[in-house]
Amino acid sequence: MRWVGRPLPRYEDPVLLRGRGRYTADLAGGACILRFVRSPVARGRILTVKAPPEVPIITAAVLGDVKPICPRLDRPDYVPVAQPILAHERVNYVGEPIAAVIADAAAEAEDLAEQVTVEIAAEAPVVTLDQALAPDAALVHDAAAQNTLIDARFETPGIAAALTAAHQVVEFTFISGRQAAVPMETRGAVAVFDPVTGRVTLSASTQMPHLLRTGIADVLGISESQLRVIAPEVGGGFGQKMPLIPEYVVAVWAARHCACTIAWIEDRLENLVASFHARDQRIHLRGGFDADGRLVGLDPDVLCNVNVGAYSSFPVTCGVEPLMALVDLPGPYRVPEYRARARGIASNTCPMAPYRGVSRPVITAAMERLMDCAATRLGLDTLEIRRRNLIAEFPFTSVTGVVHDIGSYRDAMEAAVKVVDIAQFRARQQTARAEGRWFGLGMSVFAERTGPGTPAFAARRMVITPGFERVELVMDPSGFLEARIGSSPHGQGLKTSLAQLIADEIGITPDEIRVVAGDTDRSPYGWGTFASRSLVIAGGACKLAAATLRERLRMVAGQELEADASDIEISAGRAFVRGTDLGVEVRQLARAAYHQSHRFPAIAETGLSAVATYDPYGTFSNACHVVFVEVDVATGQVTIERFVVVEDAGRLINPMIVEGRHAGHPCARDTASSHRRQDPLP
Repeated sequence: MRWVGRPLPRYEDPVLLRGRGRYTADLAGGACILRFVRSPVARGRILTVKAPPEVPIITAAVLGDVKPICPRLDRPDYVPVAQPILAHERVNYVGEPIAAVIADAAAEAEDLAEQVTVEIAAEAPVVTLDQALAPDAALVHDAAAQNTLIDARFETPGIAAALTAAHQVVEFTFISGRQAAVPMETRGAVAVFDPVTGRVTLSASTQMPHLLRTGIADVLGISESQLRVIAPEVGGGFGQKMPLIPEYVVAVWAARHCACTIAWIEDRLENLVASFHARDQRIHLRGGFDADGRLVGLDPDVLCNVNVGAYSSFPVTCGVEPLMALVDLPGPYRVPEYRARARGIASNTCPMAPYRGVSRPVITAAMERLMDCAATRLGLDTLEIRRRNLIAEFPFTSVTGVVHDIGSYRDAMEAAVKVVDIAQFRARQQTARAEGRWFGLGMSVFAERTGPGTPAFAARRMVITPGFERVELVMDPSGFLEARIGSSPHGQGLKTSLAQLIADEIGITPDEIRVVAGDTDRSPYGWGTFASRSLVIAGGACKLAAATLRERLRMVAGQELEADASDIEISAGRAFVRGTDLGVEVRQLARAAYHQSHRFPAIAETGLSAVATYDPYGTFSNACHVVFVEVDVATGQVTIERFVVVEDAGRLINPMIVEGRHAGHPCARDTASSHRRQDPLP
């Protein structure tokens, strides 16, 4: 019986659909409410912070020895900067927290916050890349010359000669405006102090519970054992809920200081203004092509710049987006010679964090624009120039050292163009042009590196290097299995998908498996959910642990059935001797293993449990998008006529989750499939 590939309804859904899901805000009943006083200006010196005597406020002075947040990279081109938990000398962006108040109710806390007066000597802020890079620009941080927090470079020896010899050189600037994640559930925290143990349990809308615990413990100067972090249901993360934020530190500090329960639930305005932003990026791209339309050299030049805002985000730092751009810009194309310089530029704007795809939407759009411009310049069809430049042999090591495992870059494109009739569209396009109507064809072929392990992050020289996942499987005396994972799902159906994988590997049914995640007391140290990694890495660890547990069950079954363990098969919750009808239920094996353990010395040390760690290099998914549009050249309105996507998603663990993603679910990507191509495209 195979469970992988079945469209099982998600086990997570009934609770949510019945309104029984418990999000962070649902846990705030009876808590004292924390409210922040934020900077109304982008840059300036704090002169005074005052409140009436009856309004107790928390300021940087009150926090005392609490350390700032200071994420690091171990590289000479990176400048670490410290983000204070509460601003005390200067403010560096609108929305930066300066003080906090606590009240018994949300409305009362709001009223108290409005009674706090902050006097700031406002200064002219540096907001845009041009302002921040101007020769006479004010410095956001004194340590960062030219407001540059990271300045990474890469160059192959032959790039200058390749561009000089190129038949055509295409050059342009591509700009991506700043974006915000805007999850349906804003950020929030409920910190509960336990007077018996002195511990605090923090329930927070986070993608990285263990890293959140590490970060808070470090800045508060406490051991991690004094803090438990739980991620309950999370209503969307998209990267914004990865980093450590000052508000969570204050919530835990206040719970410890006041020996009570403290809740902070971000409102929508706070989320838009003060939550991490993304994608404020500009690339000046230059590509050289030979007479046959093949790319001979690529040069993003000095303007591959990212406006990273006022501070670095913990733990990935502000380098996450510029470094991704520098290394992954070639995408699915063969680039023999390459030169790039990518900078993270500080400004008096909200800090930047990873956001779905981290730089790849920007660099993909830039590369596809390069292909279209080159096709026009060389008189080639937009399809043909891609045929001549896409990677076709695998594995393939890119010019920057990225290893592409098996993919279908050309196959996906050819499959897409079979669905649409490009020749017929071109004819119709010309006819419409004569009538004053403007039709356009858009095409994008991309490859996305997903599920990166420690090798990928170590290449960035991150002081905190994420990547591996550890899974613990424990079968109880009733035969029910608990899988404890370090990854922390937030709506993508991960628990159902992992249950299907484990069930197939062991030979039991998915409804006999519970996946435990998002609780630092109950799950092994892990890195959470990001980078489309959950099924790739947690799934790999689950398969390894399940294979070990299956062998331990076979040992017990062999002894029970007086057969060699190698002759035991397990299927549908029953172990039996191969080729016979002699068998025993798995739940009976579990009971015997616990209650008659003296009979099974081979598993005396482990019992019916298994632990495995998986740490891959990573893998790639790929797709081709083709769209027909009509553009009103007077108003700029774009009408989509047809949009076709062919995506090589690998083996579908749960087709229903894949269909849910196609219907618009934003989080299904990293658990719908393994992201490895298993079979030829249809």
